[in-house]
Amino acid sequence: MQVGEICTREVVCADTETTIAAAAKLMRQYHIGDVIVTREDHGRRIPLGIVTDRDVVLGVVAPELNPATLTVGDIMGLDLITADESEDVFDAIQRMRNKGVRRMPIVQADGSLAGILSLDDIIEVLAEEMNQLARLVSREQLHERDTRR
Repeated sequence: MQVGEICTREVVCADTETTIAAAAKLMRQYHIGDVIVTREDHGRRIPLGIVTDRDVVLGVVAPELNPATLTVGDIMGLDLITADESEDVFDAIQRMRNKGVRRMPIVQADGSLAGILSLDDIIEVLAEEMNQLARLVSREQLHERDTRR
């Protein structure tokens, strides 16, 4: 299964000059834990970084900095980990685990933003797969019991 099949395609984005206060309002409005920082390039959104609710709390609120004057460009991580939408889900999970990230922007072949993959997306897919396996085992057990009678 490819990450493009399970990622969330509707991504909330901000440019580097978006204030932390505005980004936090976006997170609250859309009930999300991050914004992807992008730049426009000929109508394409190119991901530059990610700012999470944790970044806001630890990088701005805790040190009592002003969220109205700081921008997402000021606090975003510079080492953005992305995955191509054709990448295998389990390869992406391994990279997320190795890099210690819970969310990863998904890009198209041209580098433009296609979506975002989160641990929630992965857990949802794995839970459905486990549910299907449980149904299969249950059916097999019923079939075995019925054939023994």
